[in-house]
Amino acid sequence: MAGRTPGKQDTTVIRIKERDEHTSRTLICLGFCGGGTGPYHAWNACVPADVALSAVCYPGREGRFAEPCATDWDELAADTTAAVLSAVDGPYVLFGHSMGGWMAFDVAARIERGGGPLPETLVVSSCNAPDRGLTPRDMFPARQDTDASLLDWMRANGLMPAHVLEDPDLQEMAVELMRADIQVRDTFRYTPGTAVSVPVQMLSATGDDVIEQDAGNQWRRVATGPYRHDVLPGGHFYTPDIWRELPVHIPALTATPLGAPA
Repeated sequence: MAGRTPGKQDTTVIRIKERDEHTSRTLICLGFCGGGTGPYHAWNACVPADVALSAVCYPGREGRFAEPCATDWDELAADTTAAVLSAVDGPYVLFGHSMGGWMAFDVAARIERGGGPLPETLVVSSCNAPDRGLTPRDMFPARQDTDASLLDWMRANGLMPAHVLEDPDLQEMAVELMRADIQVRDTFRYTPGTAVSVPVQMLSATGDDVIEQDAGNQWRRVATGPYRHDVLPGGHFYTPDIWRELPVHIPALTATPLGAPA
């Protein structure tokens, strides 16, 4: 991957909790459809004391607002892989939620093919297994949805901050980003045989009607190493309390063996 200039890296890898001499590993988080790095800032209060926290900002939002959004999956995956590699400074855990789960899987697979530094554990949250390919169920919300429908979906299933819901201009920007990410999502294509050898943890929710009920079993097909599936309360983003402290449910952050109970 091409190198990044320091200035660009500063807006691409958001270091929410910096590494220091006591850091044992870093939790690196990837965004979900229509999302940014903001939802991960709350995790600063609950990650273990020796764990640093970073989030990757996709182009077209936050500090990368002036950059054009990616137009297809491969473009965004290449950009995100370069960002993750630029953020690696020792052991790390890679996390992705919803569309970000597919992105985290793709990034880990690309790093493995390239012989780069692999994550200690790949954590995928609230997403079907990528080897199913893109199905009509995955293509929701859809490109043809109205702005009002997309806003309703984000209110019900996303993590839209109150200040966005109260500002028409910010709502318009949120819809534009959602549409850009939907366009990228709809170009995802699974390459047959792609799998990861790193330990994989899959997280899902009891009341999530966005993904399939057997998603936890699906992921075993693309995880050739240790695997665990944990089910938590709530919907697509769990309950607010669970989301706020989701790292507590990732045993890799405390160096607990992947097969041990959480």
